[in-house]
Parts: sequence; structure tokens; C-alpha cells
Amino acid sequence: MVNLYFQPDAQLTTQDRMVLDILQKDYDRHKKVNGTEQQPSQDSEDSGKKHTRFDSASPEDAQEAEEQALAHLKELNNPTSDQFEPTVFVTVDYPNITNPLLRKYIVEPYVRWGRSVVRVDTDVVMLTHLLLYLTTSIPSAIYLFYNFHWWHGPLHSIMQLYYMGSYTLMMHQHIHMRGILNKAYSAVDLAFPYILDPMMGHTWNSYYFHHVKHHHVEGNGPNDLSSTIRYQRDDVWHFLHYLGRFYFLIWFDLPRYFLRTRKPELALKAGACEIASYVCLYTLFTYVNARATVFVFLVPLAIMRLGLMIGNWGQHAFVDETEPDSDFRSSITVIDVASNRYCFNDGYHTSHHLNPMRHWRDHPIAFLAQKSTYSSEHALVFYNIDYLMITFSLLAKNYEHLAKCLVPMGDQMELSMKERAEMLRSKTRKFSEEEIAAKWGKQFAKLK
Repeated sequence: MVNLYFQPDAQLTTQDRMVLDILQKDYDRHKKVNGTEQQPSQDSEDSGKKHTRFDSASPEDAQEAEEQALAHLKELNNPTSDQFEPTVFVTVDYPNITNPLLRKYIVEPYVRWGRSVVRVDTDVVMLTHLLLYLTTSIPSAIYLFYNFHWWHGPLHSIMQLYYMGSYTLMMHQHIHMRGILNKAYSAVDLAFPYILDPMMGHTWNSYYFHHVKHHHVEGNGPNDLSSTIRYQRDDVWHFLHYLGRFYFLIWFDLPRYFLRTRKPELALKAGACEIASYVCLYTLFTYVNARATVFVFLVPLAIMRLGLMIGNWGQHAFVDETEPDSDFRSSITVIDVASNRYCFNDGYHTSHHLNPMRHWRDHPIAFLAQKSTYSSEHALVFYNIDYLMITFSLLAKNYEHLAKCLVPMGDQMELSMKERAEMLRSKTRKFSEEEIAAKWGKQFAKLK
């Protein structure tokens, strides 16, 4: 048997640390009950690294600890509780801002005002981000069109690249929850995506139509335009085909999908928004300022579409061969820094597919509440790795590293590191059309 391989990252959110702590204790208790000992020398040439160890507890104590953790997480999200903690910045947690003058005269007044502006009290951070983009991205873009400099253009694109992840997952919350600001600011809530989306690499409304009205309807099944099941998920050429199709044909494929599924109104809206975006970009490039258009709009567009496909590949690369249509078995959970601290708990992708309307701060709570179901459904949980690196590790066929990042649950606890790697490899295999017909129905298969 092997223990969890890496030390938890010091930047994990409070919620992630609590979730991972409980999972690690589950594993430690399992080892003790089964009389197994950690044998790192048999698992890796890197066995000299420090491994995380926890004291075991009885099942009753463990259950009580989980209930206490759940209660505490709920209190952190409860605006009426004295334990309530809003998220104000992604880089630092609210309790860790300890300077008394800073808290009294700047942070706390800002939080009080922010809670009156945002739709959900925990989400002051989203107002923080809107103000950040208002004071950096927009002025920088305007000045590039007014007075372009070659040093300024690349720096602007680099800044936007840094913002893209947080912005996109803020918009993820926006499109699922129908806004992030309260009703008094509904005009701002409606307008800002039309200004900021193109600057962050999105065409108008394309994220909403593709993600909400398409991806969540199809759930990575054979009718999903971003489905991974017809690809060998550790093959570079398959990934490039997947990426190229999205890059060059999504403007055509998405309206065509809506027409095929008898949703002509959505087809018209999706097609019109995509074409209008391209017409606007062409006009700016041809008649206004070509150099500024490249760095303000075209570079972000190219990077964002690459990022979306790398991310979706990682999120849905592991598909169970027995029940591929299960949300527990066709998506994963990631407990890491980038996905959860900076991107609003995007790592809890299984939880999101189980309930797309679930608020981002509720994902750790939902995960712990359903932990036994995740375990019995053979769900996959990773830590110390984000979707980007999952995709890169797959394309490098580095299953050993992926196995080290797996947090074993249920029957997975019985597997050695090598067995974990082989188990993960088995879930990246391309589905044949015959298998698609058997699992999803003949109407979805491309049978000859």
C-alpha cells in the first residue's frame, strides 16, 4: 500500500484543506484497519520525499469530525453567522488580513459596501475583479488604440492572460446564476460582459450558449461538440484534432447542433453573436487600429480557445468504461491551488455537473456531504495538479505522476501506485461506435 504522495500545497483554501484532511484521514484509517504499512521504497524512485501522515481515528470519531467540518463550512457561508467569511480577494483569505488599520478603514468598509452590491454575500471578490478590470484592462486597451506602442501591446496581452482564468470562472458563475450583482445593478450586470468578454478572449455570448445550453445538456456524451469520448485522450494527434475542430468550426457547429436538436431560436442567436463578434474584430482591425486589435482582442481570443479546450480535455479525459454517462464517472474533482483559489472552485467539476446551479462556495460542502457516494461510484479525485497539467501529463503518457496525484477513495485504496496508473490509463481509451451505440443508444452512434 502507498500513502498520499505529496504534501498539501500551503496556498490551499481553508475549505480545500479541510476536505483533503478528511480524505487523508480516511485513507490512513483504512490502512490501519487492514493492517497495511506504507512502503514507499516499492512505489517510486522518489520515495525519499516526505509523505503526509495523519493519526487514525475510530469510525465514530471520523463521522463526528466530518459532521463538524460540514457544520463549519456551512457557517463560513452563512451571512448571519459570526463565523461568516466573504471572499474578498483570491490571493489572500479574509481572516489573514490582520493589519488593524487596514481592516478598520479600508477592508471592512469595502466589504460592507461590496455585500450590498453583489448578489451573494460571499462574492465580494467578484466586485473586486470588476473594479480591477475597470481600472487596468479597459484604460490599457483604450490607450493602445489611441497611442499604440510595441512595448505596451505584449504587456497588455500578458496582463490579460493573467486575468483570463479568474474572469472566465467569474463568468461561469454569471452565466449559471444569471448574474453576479444584485438587482439594483442589473444594468451593469447585463452590460459588462459585452465589454470585457472580447478583451478576455470570448466572443459575445458564446460561452453561455456552448456551456449552459449545450455542454450541460449533453454532458460529454456523443452528441456533445466538446465530448472527449471519440478520442484517445493520451494521444497528441487526437488532441490536436479536437482542438482544431473547436478553433475553426465551432462558429458553424454550434448553430448546426441547435438546428439539429430543433432549437432554431438558439441557433439564430448563437450564430448571430458569433458572426457579429467576428465582424466587429474585422472592422477594428481593418479600419481602426490593426496593431491594437491584435493585442487587445485577437491574441486573447487565440489563447482563450486553446485554454478552454485544454481545460475541458482534462476535466473529461477519464471516462468510466462501464458507466460513461454517469456524472461521477465522466468528470473529476481537483483539489489544488489554481483551480479553486483563483478560479472559484472550478476543481469541483463533478459537483458542478451534478448541480450546475450550485454556488461555487457550496461545492466543498456538497462534496463532503456526498463523499460516500463519490466513493461507491468510483469517482476520481486529484490533488496537487490542475486541469492544464492533467492534460499535459496525459499527452506525455505520464500516468505515474497522475497516479501520485490521485486521492484514493473506496476500492481505489487497495491499489498500488502501479495499479492506480493502469486504472487511470484504462479510462482514457477511445470509445468505438459500437460501444457508443451500446452505452448511449444507436441514435448517437455513427454506425456504417
